[in-house]
Amino acid sequence: MQITPATAASSPIEHEVRRLRALQQQGQYEEALQSALPLLAQIPENRDLLLIIGGSLRLLGRIAEALEALDRLVALQPRFSLGHQERGLCFVALKDAPRSIEALLQAVNINPALPMSWRMLEGVYRIAGDAENAAKAAAHVATLKAMPPEVVTATSLFSDGDLVPAEQIIRAFLLRHGDHPEAMRLLAKIGMAHDVLDDAELLLEATLALEPDHHAARYDYAQTLINRHKHAQAREQVQQLLAIDPGNLDYRSLAATAAVGLGEQEVAIEIYRGMLADVPGSADIQLWLGHALKTTGQVPSAIEAYRGAAAARPGFGDAYWSLANLKTYRFEDAEIACMQAEEASASISTEDRTHLCFALGKAFEDRGEIERSWSFYERGNRLRRNESHYRPEILETNTRRQIEVCNSAFFERRTGWGDPRPDPIFILGLPRAGSTLLEQILASHSQVEGTQELPDIQRFALDLQGRDPDLDDPRYPGALEDLSADDIRQMGEKYLADTQVYRSGRPFFIDKMPNNFRHIGLIHLILPKAKIIDARREPMACCFSNLKQLFAQGQEFSYSPEDIARYYRTYLDLMEHWDRALPGRVLRVHHEDIIDDLESGVRRILDYCGLDFEPGCIEFHKTRRSVRTPSSEQVRQPIFRDGLDQWRAYEPWLGPLKDALGDAVIRYRSKRA
Repeated sequence: MQITPATAASSPIEHEVRRLRALQQQGQYEEALQSALPLLAQIPENRDLLLIIGGSLRLLGRIAEALEALDRLVALQPRFSLGHQERGLCFVALKDAPRSIEALLQAVNINPALPMSWRMLEGVYRIAGDAENAAKAAAHVATLKAMPPEVVTATSLFSDGDLVPAEQIIRAFLLRHGDHPEAMRLLAKIGMAHDVLDDAELLLEATLALEPDHHAARYDYAQTLINRHKHAQAREQVQQLLAIDPGNLDYRSLAATAAVGLGEQEVAIEIYRGMLADVPGSADIQLWLGHALKTTGQVPSAIEAYRGAAAARPGFGDAYWSLANLKTYRFEDAEIACMQAEEASASISTEDRTHLCFALGKAFEDRGEIERSWSFYERGNRLRRNESHYRPEILETNTRRQIEVCNSAFFERRTGWGDPRPDPIFILGLPRAGSTLLEQILASHSQVEGTQELPDIQRFALDLQGRDPDLDDPRYPGALEDLSADDIRQMGEKYLADTQVYRSGRPFFIDKMPNNFRHIGLIHLILPKAKIIDARREPMACCFSNLKQLFAQGQEFSYSPEDIARYYRTYLDLMEHWDRALPGRVLRVHHEDIIDDLESGVRRILDYCGLDFEPGCIEFHKTRRSVRTPSSEQVRQPIFRDGLDQWRAYEPWLGPLKDALGDAVIRYRSKRA
């Protein structure tokens, strides 16, 4: 693929950091220290300044002060390898071999491209009489010495999260030197970090063409395929790796992830249990096992796994949130006290704190302590929103373009296009709007396959958007006008071929990706006989349910009242457009109607889908199948009304949400909606 230079502007603080590093390199440690201290007072959490101060103090022989600064650094930035390396060098100066080894190993586990850490480890191991580990460290030194210096530097920067300078260095290297497997792999990993997965996939394919035995590149390739939801292809790559090293935990974990993606939960459970036999007490593996067990309805075993994960790693927020996310679990007093203590700890990561806040919100909600519950939900949302780059205007721009491009005349000119097979049933709308309940009802029919939230339609939209998209002036949906009848038919055929892996022979299957409401025009073009069901829920209830839900990924609009209300209003605008442009094409199902009169609602849905009534659809909660959404345990129970008005207990704090929704609280039921 074409390699082009990357550029980025530097801030004033970055210029000053470079000047201070130059002073250190010139041996002017006292000047570097005295210049860095007042800057740190202005920016107390700047990792580069703390590193410069710690390093200068060490080089001045003030080891105790250096360690104080570096301890603060690693508490703030536990994944910053140079902080651990500098601590290791302090312990070397103190002739404290055990602590120097511990710190240096932490450094190289985060960032394997640290020649100094490996050299120090080799020396300390030799002094300690550990010839085997000294030899391993020496081998790493030799490997790094054999690599081009630019690749080593860029790899080190990438490992510490400095993606822009790493990309600048590696792109410039490839422009000068052409194909180089390790440089190409690094550029692919940078692409993965930026979520530019198509480029990463092409780069790794090219890397493996040059060096088929590059196992690390094959592992990255399999991971990229999984991130692109190409689980069958990913499994093929992982099987090649496992044939070489069947005990490798990373390969086995990737195999389990591919199995989960293919809906093979029992395969994943077997893999995870095998891994736990080799690594008893692993917090991460127990968490993954809990997820797979939950999906298959093995709730007591899932609870045991989640509790094991929480016990193995104090402050493991995801383990506690996973318990809360069962919706049926009730925390004990000791668990709540532990969560509160960990959430209040200054050393806990933002990610763990966010998970703990949502878990505590649910814990206090279950106890009826609504004000305390809301304080934690609000804090968790604020933490997640601060980490997000969500821009609501991107969806609003896309909605305007959909309305402009995909009008009645556009569809009339393309009548008869697409693949005419009626197999898919799309259930879409907002998250937490009742789509999992509708899926469970339909999947209880003998003719319908329940799959999962399939990414294929969104992948088509991304392909139409093109590389390096201008989100303020997008190519899609305008690009639909440029597609021929053959292009459209082939997309429909590809969708049905690619989703075949999730099916087991029933005539119809469900695609329950909520965000597909943005792409109804595309769906209608490529699959004109597919069924489309809009799962809709009263806006206050729906938006509140999103505000107290921490999603594993995506759904970035759900972490502030203003964002979720704006998203809901845009959803109404777009659905009103589809009703005008494609009258009668979409069946609207209100969650409250299903709760109030299940049988009538079920019969209406089945009539729309052309399916005979079956009593099993009324007794949907008895259907045993994998369910991967947060509602998995709720749809394994009979219909209940308790959840309809949960938001009313929080009404004193939901004024901003109600104000932002405006007329949506009426419009969602109006005739034009």
